[in-house]
Amino acid sequence: MRASAVRAVLIVAVTLTEASVTFFLVLTGSWLALPMILGGIAGTVVATWAVLDVWITRQMWNQRYGVVSEPSSAAWGD
Repeated sequence: MRASAVRAVLIVAVTLTEASVTFFLVLTGSWLALPMILGGIAGTVVATWAVLDVWITRQMWNQRYGVVSEPSSAAWGD
């Protein structure tokens, strides 16, 4: 679970960086803008998939194993 969460964060970070570069390429009118736009669309799909994978896996784990709720020692004033 932790590895997939780290992977999702890295993918999102790369996608946001790519979006920033694409924005500046569009402003300058570079010919690289179109391939970067297409890559950005693909990156957005992959990033969405990665984040949904982490979220759904977490929901499934919570549903299967539940959240153990025990009072802490601080709750008893010790």
